[in-house]
Amino acid sequence: MLQSFASFEDAELGALLPMAGLILGVVFGALAQRSRFCLRSALVETGRGLSPMAGVYAAALLVAVIGAFALSQAGFVAFEETRFFGDSLPLGALVAGGLMFGAGMVLTRGCASRLTVLGAQGNLRALFVMLVFAITAYATLRGVLAGWRTGFTEATALDVSAQGYLPELLGVAPALLVGFIALALAALVWRSGARVSQIAMGAGVGAVVIGGWFATGALLYDDFDPRAAESLAFTAGASDGLFYAMASTALEPGFAAGMIGGVILGAFVTALLSRELRLESFETPGQTVRYIAGGVLMGVGGVLAGGCTVGAGLTGVSTLTVGPVIALAAIIVGAKAAQLALESRGEAVTTMVPAE
Repeated sequence: MLQSFASFEDAELGALLPMAGLILGVVFGALAQRSRFCLRSALVETGRGLSPMAGVYAAALLVAVIGAFALSQAGFVAFEETRFFGDSLPLGALVAGGLMFGAGMVLTRGCASRLTVLGAQGNLRALFVMLVFAITAYATLRGVLAGWRTGFTEATALDVSAQGYLPELLGVAPALLVGFIALALAALVWRSGARVSQIAMGAGVGAVVIGGWFATGALLYDDFDPRAAESLAFTAGASDGLFYAMASTALEPGFAAGMIGGVILGAFVTALLSRELRLESFETPGQTVRYIAGGVLMGVGGVLAGGCTVGAGLTGVSTLTVGPVIALAAIIVGAKAAQLALESRGEAVTTMVPAE
C-alpha cells in the first residue's frame, strides 16, 4: 500500500484531498462537456434502440470496473472499507431511490453530472435544478428528512452475507466475473455505433473514476488519519459543495466538494474554448415546476440509492458490490417509466443537442 507519500513531507495528506478532487473534476468536466456524457441521453435519445451515448457510458463503466479490480488486486485500495460494503442491504432505499432519481433526471432532461456541466456553460435551468438537488440531498442526508430516511432504510434493509461482494454472493472467482462484465460491456460499446473519439472520452471518464480511487485510497491515504477511499459522486459532491460554500470558515472541504468545483471549472473552460457558452433559461411556469419536481426527486433519490448515475453507476458498480447494481438498475427502470409517461402525454424527452 502506498500509505504515505514521501514527497509531500510534512503536509497533511487529508488536506490535499480537495485538491485531488479539483484536478480530477477538471478532467471529468472537460471530457463530459465534449462528449455530452449522460446516462439519461443513453436511455432516451434514440428511442427503443441502442444509442452512441450508451456506448460511451458502457466504455466508462468498462474501464472503471477493470481499473478498480486491478487496484484491489494490487493492494492499493481496500474497497471493503468503503461505504458500498456492509452487513445489511438497504433494498427498499436502493429501489425507491433509484426509481426516484431515474424519473427525476428525465423530468429535468439531465442526470446530476450532465446538469452540472450544462450549468457551467450557462444553462440557468440546470443551475437552478442543481441548487434544488443539492439542498434536497443535504436535507435528506443530514437535515429535516434525515430521520425519515434512516427509518425507511432500516425498515427495508436485508441482512447480506459477504458484505454484498458480488463474486462471493454468486460463488464465482472475481477475475471470472470481471471478465464476463468486460465482455458484455465491450459488446455493448461495439453495438452502440459510437465513434472512436466518443469511446475514448467515455474511457477517459472511467479512468477519472480509477484516479479518484487511487488518490483517496492509496496516494493520499494517511495512517494517522485513516479515511475510507472514495471517487466521483455528484450527490455527495453537490451537497458538500453547497454546505462548504455557505460555511467555509467553519469546516474543511473534502474530496467531493473539490470534485464538484473542478467539474464546473473544467466544463466552463472547455465550453469557453469551444465557443459553447450561452445563457438559457426557463420558457414557461409549467416547465419550471417540472424541473423543480425533478430536482427534488433526484436529491432524495440520490441519497436513498447511495448515489447517482456516476456515484452509484460508475464508482459504486466498479467495487463489484450488489447495492450499486440494484441502484443503477432501478435508475434505468425509473427513467424509462418516466420517459413512457411523458411520451404518452405528448411531451418530448429526447436530447436537444446530439452527442459529439
